[in-house]
Amino acid sequence: MKKIVGLASAALFFSLFGAAAQDNSMSFFVTSANPGKGGDLGGLVGADAYCATLAEAAGVTGKTWKAYLSTDAENAKDRIGAGPWYNAKGEKIADDVASLHGDGNTISKQSALDEKGNTVAGRGDKPNQHDILTGSKPDGTAAPETCGNWTMGGAEGAAIVGHHDRMGLNDSAEAKSWNASHATRGGCSVDAFKGTGGAGLFYCFAAN
Repeated sequence: MKKIVGLASAALFFSLFGAAAQDNSMSFFVTSANPGKGGDLGGLVGADAYCATLAEAAGVTGKTWKAYLSTDAENAKDRIGAGPWYNAKGEKIADDVASLHGDGNTISKQSALDEKGNTVAGRGDKPNQHDILTGSKPDGTAAPETCGNWTMGGAEGAAIVGHHDRMGLNDSAEAKSWNASHATRGGCSVDAFKGTGGAGLFYCFAAN
């Protein structure tokens, strides 16, 4: 009887331990490419679906993916779950929404990897692709520039971008911001994004 109780207790312990164990599989990445229409991502629904497609192609399943993008109806910070988030190498990006938007995140050129675990080109590389679409302010709330809520891909509109490599023309907070550095110029096409140092890439987070 004691043996049975002991085995049951051990099973319960390992069950609880397993439930508490942290899943550090990929739950954050930068898209390796733009879907093809610049700032026209098919709205948030299309952007989320693209995140899921890239993640699944990389072998990560069972997660609900959300693009870190704001619109005039939704804030990026409210879309991405509670955290923590890890990159493709299992390195922690942030514990929660507050640390992500404060000093507690580890986003850098070395950690903001794409879904395949590759480094994304930054300032000093050719081409520079460090402008990451967000449409957001530093606190993760919506900015006015969102390429028409991610439905514009031509010569009109603009989007707020962040620098995944935390580098810019100077040492200002904006230049070093991962999510709110400046607005794009010349419209919302891929070619326009290239003009300010981007490729129409965006961040994806697992919300569960």
